[in-house]
Amino acid sequence: MTLRTAVIGVGHLGRQHARIHSNLADEGVSQFVSVCDVDEQTARTIASERHVDWTTDWRQLAGKVDAVSLAVPTASHCEIACALLETGIHVLVEKPIARTLDEADEMIAAAAKGGALLQVGHLERFNPALMALRPHVRNPLYFEIHRVGEFTARSLDIDVVLDLMIHDLDVVQWLVGEDVEVTELHAVGIPILTDKVDAANARLEFASGAVANITASRVGTEKIRKMRFFQPHDYIAVDYTTNHATISSLAPPSGGGVWPGVQTKKLEIVNVEPLRAEIVAFFSSVRDGRPAAVSGPEGRNALALALRALQRIAEHAPKVRVDEDLPEESAIASVREADK
Repeated sequence: MTLRTAVIGVGHLGRQHARIHSNLADEGVSQFVSVCDVDEQTARTIASERHVDWTTDWRQLAGKVDAVSLAVPTASHCEIACALLETGIHVLVEKPIARTLDEADEMIAAAAKGGALLQVGHLERFNPALMALRPHVRNPLYFEIHRVGEFTARSLDIDVVLDLMIHDLDVVQWLVGEDVEVTELHAVGIPILTDKVDAANARLEFASGAVANITASRVGTEKIRKMRFFQPHDYIAVDYTTNHATISSLAPPSGGGVWPGVQTKKLEIVNVEPLRAEIVAFFSSVRDGRPAAVSGPEGRNALALALRALQRIAEHAPKVRVDEDLPEESAIASVREADK
């Protein structure tokens, strides 16, 4: 049967989901049924553009769709996803998976109960440069990562750790190994233009000996998305923005010399839009009965690291006399419980 799909939440990012759902339907991959948004005019407008039905109540989608993209504010992820998953509707939910670890656990349990697929939208895993690089990664030891964006009015309901840094927390855990424990996490952060953390730095130490230094800011003057890391005999550089990845390795001495040289290889990139690749992977997993490309537990792991970072930021804030809106007490409590 053709997969019937919908997009819930068609704001800035949800509109891109709707575009891709529509394109895939035109290609015969799926059947795009409806969009949903609490703002009726927005729902009507996007529905008209994509020639689908619309609704302002996501509950009306029950029985009409098989899979949805969920691109609503994080505060609504758990309520909507759980209700859909329990009825067997597959859900691709934007990151972060939820506000708290308890909410993430509820979503994972709902997917199991309903026999539905839960995929988390950690988009950078589908970046062409990272996809080309992944087969070459072996025992990474030290990461240096910078993610800087220009200030916009979007995603101000969450801080920069949950908005931007969580991408890199997920990627680092994925490359080091999902089962490798983060033994130490130190972080600092400050509010600049909002009452939440707008710039932050985190240092992670893994049980394997790997170390990651991650900086994220949403108040930059330019867009930077770069990762560099070392593994035995290799130095690897990735630019997510330009889809560029290189591996520099030791080369044998040349010309009778005694010192080795350095050989740099530029990886061949298949230039596919990451969001399209993510949605195609979601549809394929649903259709073929395969595990999600980024599972609920993996999304939970990334959230756990982000909340640990926010806890460390909160602990450090009094030292620099920063009074800001840090994580809700329920989020902090869930991290403390997870740290035990």
